[in-house]
Amino acid sequence: MVTKKLNKKTANTVNKSSPSHKLRDKEVSGKGKISEKELEKEIEELEEEQEDEIVEKKVIVKDSKPIQKVKKGDKIKIDGKDYEVDAHYILIDHGTTKEMAIELFDSKTDKDYQLRYFDDQANNTLEFYELQEIVYVRRAFSKIEW
Repeated sequence: MVTKKLNKKTANTVNKSSPSHKLRDKEVSGKGKISEKELEKEIEELEEEQEDEIVEKKVIVKDSKPIQKVKKGDKIKIDGKDYEVDAHYILIDHGTTKEMAIELFDSKTDKDYQLRYFDDQANNTLEFYELQEIVYVRRAFSKIEW
């Protein structure tokens, strides 16, 4: 799922590999080939498609220490693939809980990923994202270990 709502200014930054790339070439301002209403409708449809792709299922977690103790340089294996931790920080402080992010890096493919969770329910709220251009796209996974 795209992590932030697209608007007129960010409509050009849609992920090329997703069906939303069709928005890339449409003008939003000036003479305009697409109205703001049409753009919002397309964005909603794309978000629904992406949500349908992510099926909620139980994740197998094999942890050698609490996730809060994971630090830069540690290794995390997701669905059999190794990633190196680049950073671990508070993404959003919601007051009673904190949304945490672990930046991951795959040195073989030179791609960046992010593992997100809420500190009060870490194992139940794990979400895995892949950075594509400038947008993190949620990816399904079934097993994680560190």
